[in-house]
Amino acid sequence: MARNQTSAQKRFRQSEVRRMHNKAIKSECHTYVRQFVEAVHAKDSKLAQEKLNLLTSKLDSARSKGVLKRNAVSRKKSRMQKLYNVTFAAAN
Repeated sequence: MARNQTSAQKRFRQSEVRRMHNKAIKSECHTYVRQFVEAVHAKDSKLAQEKLNLLTSKLDSARSKGVLKRNAVSRKKSRMQKLYNVTFAAAN
């Protein structure tokens, strides 16, 4: 005969699933940041612009899912755009 589960046990299972899902999304964002920074350090303007656009999209997606907070996403996007502008300003 099966015992009834408590709501706390179910809540724990749900929160663990959400935590792993959020962790995967954050990890993906970190990966895109790293790829963008590598492209900037390689002085590849076209690749860096593509990576920046992709990174911006992923950060906005994470924001809409509630994984990252609004100001954190804005700060990250701003810093990455600034890095791009400073690095490739002389090239333009």
